[in-house]
Amino acid sequence: MRKRTRTDDDRPSKKISKSAVKEALKLYAYIRPYQGRFLVGMAFLLLSSAANLVFPKLLGDLVDAVSDDNFREAITNVGQLLLLVLGAQALFSFFRIILFVQVSEKALAGLRQATYRHLIQLPMSFFNKRRVGELNSRISADISLLQETFTTTLAEFLRQMLIIIGGITLLAITSWKLTLFMLAILPPVIIITVIFGKFIRRYAKTVQEKVADSQVIVDETLQGIFNVKSFVSEAFEVMRYRDRTDEAARAGIKGGLYRAAFASFIVFGLFGALVAVIWRGATMIATGELQTGQLFAFIIYSGFIGGSIGGLADVYSRIQKAVGAAESLLGIFDETPEPLEIGVKHEHRLKGEIDVHDLHFAYPSRPDVAVIKGVTFSAKPGDRVAVVGASGGGKSTLVSLLLQLYRNYEGKIIFDGTEARKQSLQSIRASIGVVPQEVLLFGGSIKENILYGKPDATDDDVTEAAKKAFAHEFITNFPEGYDTLVGERGVQLSGGQRQRIAIARMMLKDPAILLLDEATSALDSESEHMVQKALEKLMEGRTSIVIAHRLSTIRNADRILVMQNGQIVESGTHAELLSQENGIFREYADMQRMGKES
Repeated sequence: MRKRTRTDDDRPSKKISKSAVKEALKLYAYIRPYQGRFLVGMAFLLLSSAANLVFPKLLGDLVDAVSDDNFREAITNVGQLLLLVLGAQALFSFFRIILFVQVSEKALAGLRQATYRHLIQLPMSFFNKRRVGELNSRISADISLLQETFTTTLAEFLRQMLIIIGGITLLAITSWKLTLFMLAILPPVIIITVIFGKFIRRYAKTVQEKVADSQVIVDETLQGIFNVKSFVSEAFEVMRYRDRTDEAARAGIKGGLYRAAFASFIVFGLFGALVAVIWRGATMIATGELQTGQLFAFIIYSGFIGGSIGGLADVYSRIQKAVGAAESLLGIFDETPEPLEIGVKHEHRLKGEIDVHDLHFAYPSRPDVAVIKGVTFSAKPGDRVAVVGASGGGKSTLVSLLLQLYRNYEGKIIFDGTEARKQSLQSIRASIGVVPQEVLLFGGSIKENILYGKPDATDDDVTEAAKKAFAHEFITNFPEGYDTLVGERGVQLSGGQRQRIAIARMMLKDPAILLLDEATSALDSESEHMVQKALEKLMEGRTSIVIAHRLSTIRNADRILVMQNGQIVESGTHAELLSQENGIFREYADMQRMGKES
């Protein structure tokens, strides 16, 4: 059964440990270029918070101005000062937000670029251990969480701390007796409110999950309605859905009970505490210990402090999540990248000579399972070497090793007389072209996909490459021609069309070595014929390593290698291998011939 996708709200808060904070502080490297703006923004934050704290004091003065002998002038003066403070606070808040947004957007753009740059240079062994969804989450959801923290949460946390500290200080100056009374009543009520509120939010998520579980049944049954009908399972599904919705209803009713209790506590607890403070303040006014305006300011300060304490738990929770996100994101940078030099163009190109000596290899994720065992072969420039064998024999792994996707092999892979690990990865991969069985096209136009082989090629170069790949005719039959969008992963094209576009891309790249990994095995006969013609054109003058499923496509190979369990068990031309009595290649050929005849 499919499970509900976890959202960012469901992300667990991580405790802020010393190591986690130390890891999160590495983000300062991306803020450092803009630290001037950041410090100015912090100054505006301090000024905005200070103006916020002055506001209740002025409101108290406005109330006390009524009892002044010249009350009209006193009220006017305090009112003007209030307007001035409000204007200053609005201005400070405006510049604080603008500066924080500028700093965070630029810093996070740099972080995104650095993360993607590092990610794309990591070796295949890293991607074999990680899911694409997880990596997408690191570069999107985690950075979005950091963006909210930099622009809003951090400033909110600092502002609330300043209001709590500054507010309590001003309360103590106004009346230390009433302050002690308020601190004995209000904070415990607020803390209980916060804890109770968190419990209700958690329970609300439980209710949502139960509702989502019932929705999964609807999705599954409607998508698989054929199976429901064919198994006569309508009654079973109705009962299953009824059980889930009844369970969700019971949870919702229980949640309503908790919410009602919470609302009652808010009314009694918070308003009761406020009434107690006002009562105590009124008695102090009666004894001359406090003025009316001071009590008025005191109550507003208490509200500010109470609101800040109440919101502090949520802000702290968001900071916890941000620290956890930073730790997860920056963990990617601990992975060792491939020795690539992005942006550096290597002019050196291989000529196409390949020598493989006693090659042994096991995938890093399964070090105890040998996939390649003592493989040795060679190819001169322009040779065609075919590799055949049963699935799981190591053929595709051999392609990955020639492309240097893994470098933890034993033995030697030599290109043009130089060991591969002593050459730059760019020069090797720039000289090798791969046409796999399952071609991946990007979601742009046909022209953009062909240009991927050589981004600076002209339109004439693209057309010429498509003609050589026998793709020009079907491309021009589309209403938009080369500007036709291929759709995500090329879904709007047939398998044969995708293969020929991939071959056109290789034509444009013009590699010295070709690696063809069962490039025609998934095609129908007509498409295979067209793709085979295109491949023949592509292989002209290039060293080609052809992994073949259909033996009829490799008759003209200079040498055929038969692989079994990671080893080369037979080697020779097509005719030589067919002449061997009880040979494995001959057995494959007989099986395919019998399959054709039947």
